[in-house]
Amino acid sequence: MKTRVIDIDTYKLILTTIGNGFIYKVNGADKKFRANQRVKFALLLEGNLGIRIGDILNLTMKSFRSNGINYTINITEQKTKKLREFTVPMEIYNVIKIYALENGLDDTDKLFPLTERAVQKQLKIVCAYLGLEDVSTHSFRKFYANQIFNNNEQNIELVRQLLQHSNIGITQKYLGVSSNEVEKAISNHIYIV
Repeated sequence: MKTRVIDIDTYKLILTTIGNGFIYKVNGADKKFRANQRVKFALLLEGNLGIRIGDILNLTMKSFRSNGINYTINITEQKTKKLREFTVPMEIYNVIKIYALENGLDDTDKLFPLTERAVQKQLKIVCAYLGLEDVSTHSFRKFYANQIFNNNEQNIELVRQLLQHSNIGITQKYLGVSSNEVEKAISNHIYIV
């Protein structure tokens, strides 16, 4: 399945639906999707931190370190084995801390006792209910990339660095920027004096 980028409205709709639950049909019978705050919060973090769902599911409170001014996250990415260290917005850190306290988690407990498969399965049910196609957990990482790109003067190099992509081509695919669009932008940028 090709995973697509989701926009802000779709992001909010998915998270709200997961957080509220709903009734849906399976083979003509009503089935209840129970509100799932853990899955909602895991996807929310992926959309706000830009790290893959596998790395989100491995987070503990010990993954966050204070530098005296704010908090940083310090992980080794599962997929690439690259060390990733970056500042976590204080508002996001505070929400994580409250979540950990409310769930009785200590510093070494994983924030989410979930598997990637379980999160994908829940998301698939929600997306089918909402009539959304080509959405997976990776759509939330792409959402992060797209929001950073659009909110920072379309600075593709910034997005590449944040996602730790080895080259711009990978980042272009993430953002849905085709080589035709790049060529069109180049050909439309002519300022001869």
